[in-house]
Amino acid sequence: MPMLPHHEVYALRYAVTEPDRPRRENFLPGLDLHDGPMPLDYFIWVIRSPERTVVVDTGFDAEAAAARKRRLLHRPIDLLARLGVDAASVRDVILTHLHYDHAGGLHDFPAATFHLQDEEMRYATGRPMCHACLRAPFDARDVMEAVGLVHTGRVKFHDGDRELFPGISLHRVGGHTGGLQAVRVATARGPLVLASDAFHFAENRTRRAPFPLVFHVGDMLEGFLRCEELADGRDDLLIPGHDPAVTRRWPSLSQDEPDIVCLHEAPTVDE
Repeated sequence: MPMLPHHEVYALRYAVTEPDRPRRENFLPGLDLHDGPMPLDYFIWVIRSPERTVVVDTGFDAEAAAARKRRLLHRPIDLLARLGVDAASVRDVILTHLHYDHAGGLHDFPAATFHLQDEEMRYATGRPMCHACLRAPFDARDVMEAVGLVHTGRVKFHDGDRELFPGISLHRVGGHTGGLQAVRVATARGPLVLASDAFHFAENRTRRAPFPLVFHVGDMLEGFLRCEELADGRDDLLIPGHDPAVTRRWPSLSQDEPDIVCLHEAPTVDE
């Protein structure tokens, strides 16, 4: 069997919530948890090898930040540029799902094919969106833009698990949305799993305590197990979608770039 290529993987933090966001907003009600501040960070990710560069998710812009009361630290495309990635030249973008904070910059990637689960498009345009609590994290403009990209041949749909490129595979886990997908990446230190919103915080997974923004609780709980399996059971290879611990645990690209961290390197801090 040929050896899989080893990829570099980067998390790019582009926005944050207010630091006093309470813990109780990050777990399903009824759990016995001490309260206190527990803010969210917002990331996009980059997978890079000598053969290709793949971007995972597109983030949101200043208008969405103002509407959602989030603090935008950087435009996602500016962070990409600091990593040497020209958004206008990117050929492949994986969309883990279509929530506003993951699919709010589709127009910034004019040359890209977007990779999405069949079920996510059905979910984002179907009957679940008749319910306000499920449609709240979507921006209708983003969803309509995604539909427009389908009609110009720039969306490639996937149904469940799929090897996208050697060493990069997609895995539908659902739960948070109907068609949420995680991304497994071969790195020098093992199979890294970009879980996205399969679990917002590592604590959601380790305590089996789902984040309250959820379409199907059972699928979310099974998604914890699936992600652990994909990472060969190693916590240091499981990357949560919104956990500030990511920028604390993994080394930054440089002193000047604290919001770009190197996930293909071993964590320097244990939490």
